Amino acid sequence: MAGAKAGAKKPRKAARPVWERGYYSHSYWRGKHKMGTVKLGPKGEWDGIYRWEAGHHFGECTTLTAAKRAVEQAVDFGSSQLGLFDA
Repeated sequence: MAGAKAGAKKPRKAARPVWERGYYSHSYWRGKHKMGTVKLGPKGEWDGIYRWEAGHHFGECTTLTAAKRAVEQAVDFGSSQLGLFDA
């Protein structure tokens, strides 16, 4: 075979971000890195507001769908601060 090595691996695709449901929160993960979070208040004290955070951006929404969308937009626009000393 021309150009193909025996046992050569294909390059890995970047992990697609996924939502994971937690206890009183939902987190947005890409691989092993948490990209953002939507939090709810305690069950007996919850005021009906979803508080979201992604990188250095945060806010409040009245629906879970809107809060998740805000996190996704913040992540897509690169709101996370790049590491200063990362290689």
